Amino acid sequence: MSAVTHRTVWATPKAGDISRLEQKTEPLGALPDDRVRVDVHAVGLNFADIFALTGLYSATPQGAFIPGLEFAGAVLECGADTAGFSPGDRVMGVTRFGGYASVIDSEPDTLIPLSDDWDFARGAAWPAQTLTAWYALTRLGALRAGQRVLVHSAAGGVGLQAMKLARALGGEPVGTVGSADKVSTLAGAGFDRILVREKDFARQLQREALQFELVLDAVGGRVQKASFDALAPMGRLVVFGAAEFTPKGKRPDYLKAAWRYLRRPRYDVMDMISSNRSVLAFNLIWLWEQKPEMRALLAELERVSLSPPLVGHRFSFDDAHAALELLRSGRSVGKVILEC
Repeated sequence: MSAVTHRTVWATPKAGDISRLEQKTEPLGALPDDRVRVDVHAVGLNFADIFALTGLYSATPQGAFIPGLEFAGAVLECGADTAGFSPGDRVMGVTRFGGYASVIDSEPDTLIPLSDDWDFARGAAWPAQTLTAWYALTRLGALRAGQRVLVHSAAGGVGLQAMKLARALGGEPVGTVGSADKVSTLAGAGFDRILVREKDFARQLQREALQFELVLDAVGGRVQKASFDALAPMGRLVVFGAAEFTPKGKRPDYLKAAWRYLRRPRYDVMDMISSNRSVLAFNLIWLWEQKPEMRALLAELERVSLSPPLVGHRFSFDDAHAALELLRSGRSVGKVILEC
């Protein structure tokens, strides 16, 4: 039996303001029979955490909640009705919120064995971003060998995994970054086709005479529209985020957000029929409730040779606000991690 009686969490009483997020200690009850108790060593941060905390994420829980979608740690205790794990096992996992915690009672189906040659930070950097990239490339993007794919924010967590997965699938990845100082990160991973996005991205693509069979976008706005216009016939634009709506402060600027919403790209299905191009969009958090599909995706990824995810920034678990501020700033490279 686990001797742990309490856990530390970062919780907010309600969405709308990141500054409401505060650290608390709370007692742990008896472990449910269908759960595995994990001593968390690392937590992965995602833009979805920021959007949830500011109330701009459709899946945000009502009332008080603990943010966080992925973690890694060691098994403390296994419920009577669980199988496949034992105390001491190193694991990484996903959770539908609740990740900013020092101890998590997890469903066994959402846990993945963590290789001995990966540290916990790498484990926490792997699940959400790799599943997002794989789902976008394969399920929706239908990427085939020899096709050119444009990956926006290519030096970020999802972006780097998407670049590596696209290459593993035989595609020709072209990445974009918002600043020149991120190019070296991608060069170090073996990628040389990188665009530093200019203010007039549409003109930049025209000047480079680039067309794509697939675009992965989590930026939005004019960048997204220019990317759609650069699709070849039968090309697919896959959208899984909208970084342009990231609040600059602790709370959303609703007026600015509304203005951007009104000016967002719009796609006419009749025009898409004529040009033979398509737009697809998804929110991966639905997958946490679709266990068979998640297991199928994970099984596919096990067969792909992929280097470990890049952990670009490590913060103490006590420094959640500083870590979120860095992620929100757009200056981060690779994954931002909290270490317990």
